[in-house]
Amino acid sequence: MATTETNAPAATGDPRPTAYAELTGLLRETAVLASASATLAWDQETMMPPAGAALRADQLSALTALVHERRTSPRVAELLAECEADASLAADEVVAANLREIRRGYELATRLPTSLVREIAETSSKALEAWRDARERDDFAAFAPWLEKVVGLNRSKAECYGVPEGGEPYDALLDEFEPGMTSAEVRGVFDALRAGLAPLIADIAGASRRPDQRLARVPVPATTQSELARRVLERIGFDLRAGRLDVSTHPFCEGLGPGDTRLTTRYADEGFVDGLVSALHEAGHGMYEQGLPKAEHFGQPIAESASLGIHESQSRLWENMVGRSRPFWEWALPEARRVVGSALDGVDVEEAYGFLNTVDPGLIRVEADEATYNLHIMLRFDVERGMLGGDLPVRDLPGVWNERVKQDLGIEVPDDRRGCLQDIHWSLGALAYFPTYTLGNLYAAQLWEAVRAALPGLDDRMREGDFTPLLGWLRENVHRHGRRFTAPELCRRATGKPLSPEPLLRYLEGKLRPLYGI
Repeated sequence: MATTETNAPAATGDPRPTAYAELTGLLRETAVLASASATLAWDQETMMPPAGAALRADQLSALTALVHERRTSPRVAELLAECEADASLAADEVVAANLREIRRGYELATRLPTSLVREIAETSSKALEAWRDARERDDFAAFAPWLEKVVGLNRSKAECYGVPEGGEPYDALLDEFEPGMTSAEVRGVFDALRAGLAPLIADIAGASRRPDQRLARVPVPATTQSELARRVLERIGFDLRAGRLDVSTHPFCEGLGPGDTRLTTRYADEGFVDGLVSALHEAGHGMYEQGLPKAEHFGQPIAESASLGIHESQSRLWENMVGRSRPFWEWALPEARRVVGSALDGVDVEEAYGFLNTVDPGLIRVEADEATYNLHIMLRFDVERGMLGGDLPVRDLPGVWNERVKQDLGIEVPDDRRGCLQDIHWSLGALAYFPTYTLGNLYAAQLWEAVRAALPGLDDRMREGDFTPLLGWLRENVHRHGRRFTAPELCRRATGKPLSPEPLLRYLEGKLRPLYGI
């Protein structure tokens, strides 16, 4: 019986690919090169011998320049213009979103000269090694020249992008990470959040009730902690067949492409909970990466995150809303006992819950509790703007940092290693990245309210170790959309409301006041 091949091209048809097919093909080729660069960066953080640093800087510089040249190719401009002129493409929501974001990315990329892109990549690779050494030796003076160079290069980058009317250089850099957001909007959100956090933190400081801290002293070997983390990550939905969990100085997630998402965490001999919570945080990022439509659209904006704030919302939701909840620990504590053994004898869910939700102002951002964490971000936001704008000379950073920590958190900074040298971001060349952490907390709390309204039986499912409904809701309402919508629009679609500090404040008040009896 004869069959008709309805998808076969006509014999007289044009054999050349359509403009859109050629454009997305070029984007995929460029994404493959970018993923090779990202793999080298991951290796520098996890496996590379220290003596390989100089070569790695050359490798990353060359690859980054090559990727930039491809992204700014005149052929991309020609194909993009042809696609934009084709009215039939606008009818497809995915294609229209891709074209919108490709245009945005192309306009930004073409404003940066290849020489600047190459210099930023080379400097960042070398600065990373300098930061590691300076942090280890508590020697800010050794890192200061590198930081000055990083700030100068970012200033040049902002000038190339162009300062928006009525804005400041910081806005141009922030737009890379949180498209459309301005420093003025960030300040407004931060001021409202600080006003709500201040009385809560003050009331907790005066409370007589304090959670038990025994879990901070439970000794667990790193190999055992790693086994527990892997069990938990697989249970919540991170696919380890398409990912890895390794160790690095600063935990991170790297989505290299379809089927390859890398996570890292870090472990301490005591306080095993910190390593597990860190792994949950990175797995939140990782499950977002695994949920993006990369298999079909790798290299296209539709397969990328809406913004870093949205990306951070996924890590914060799994770390905090899930990983610090009673229902989670009703399942996780018995699981931990099976792995850790007798070290957890006598520890109950209430003790674990109280420990994980202790409010105790500290020096280290990544170890900060939920109530004080955002104060760390506000500090970084202010000093970044000062350095970029020239109001804060790099040499004065330690003094300004230490004074602000004393003012905001009420504690003295004993050394720069636990002060202004603690974060990796500036060595990587990333200024204006920090605000996305607090924006992520805000998005996470707002998404969490929407999740709980949509899944009224969620607590019971988590008690049973079943996280499928939660991950399914996130896949449907956040992950699958990629960059189809802007971050504010995605928030409105998923939650029915614009972004607001109120859900985060309600979440913290509702959890911490009963815990502390205030």
